[in-house]
Amino acid sequence: MKRPERDYSGRSLFEKLGILAGHHVALIGRHDEDFVLSLNERLAKAASQSLRTEYDVIFLRIDSPADLAKIERSRLHLRANGSLWIFHPKGRGASPTDAEVRAAGIAAGLVDNKISAYTDSHTATRFVIPLSLR
Repeated sequence: MKRPERDYSGRSLFEKLGILAGHHVALIGRHDEDFVLSLNERLAKAASQSLRTEYDVIFLRIDSPADLAKIERSRLHLRANGSLWIFHPKGRGASPTDAEVRAAGIAAGLVDNKISAYTDSHTATRFVIPLSLR
């Protein structure tokens, strides 16, 4: 018997991203002001704008292939059970491509396990440290 598909259409973006009030969060790159304001309203402590310690969730915005190098540095600041959400261009002609983002995440020792719509121009892909390395 086939299980019915889960319906995520009624969930907010922050529910889809798995954000909890107690999370220690960092924002790397140029993020939309509305996203930052809405995120900080949900957090007990405002998100950091730089990587200084370990984080439960890191949001990394990538707008060019040069930004892919930030994935490795972000991984070094991720708690063992944390999530690195990469917001990257989507659609035909996107640069970097989905495949390039995924390859850079894998090269940094991460695995991708979830994708969510973010904006009309960007997709959100979640990367985590593999269970075998936690």
